[in-house]
Amino acid sequence: MNRKGKKVVSDINITPFTDVVLVLLIIFMITTPMLSQHEIKVSLPQSAEATEKTEDKVTEILVDKDGFLYLNKKQIHKKYFEKSIKEEVKKYPDRPVVIKGDRNVKYDLIVNVMDKAKKAGVTKFGLATDIPDKKA
Repeated sequence: MNRKGKKVVSDINITPFTDVVLVLLIIFMITTPMLSQHEIKVSLPQSAEATEKTEDKVTEILVDKDGFLYLNKKQIHKKYFEKSIKEEVKKYPDRPVVIKGDRNVKYDLIVNVMDKAKKAGVTKFGLATDIPDKKA
C-alpha cells in the first residue's frame, strides 16, 4: 500500500498487444489467398480471327515455354497426362478441350498432347490464340 491507503497495481495491460495481434491476423487473412492464386504464364501465338471465349465450359490444357503440362491449371507430369485426361473425359464427356501452347514450344509437343488426348477419348479440340494488337 502506498501513503494514501490505495493498493498499487502491478498487472501488465495487454490490450494494446491484443489490438496489434488482431490487426496482423486480419492482414494475413486478406493477403494469404492472394499469394496462392498464381497464374501460369503462357505466351499464346496470335491469330487474325477472334473466336468467343468459353473458358468456363472447356477442359484446358496448358503447355508452358518449358514444356510443362497443366490440366485445368494443375501441373501434371507427362507420363500421367493420358490417365488424367481420361478421368476428365469420364467426368465431362461432351466438354471440348482447348490447348493453350506457348508460342516457343516445339510443335511436336503440341501434337503429342493432342494424340494423347485423342487416345483418352477427346473428340472436340481447340487451339487458343491471342488477338494481335490493332496498333501493330
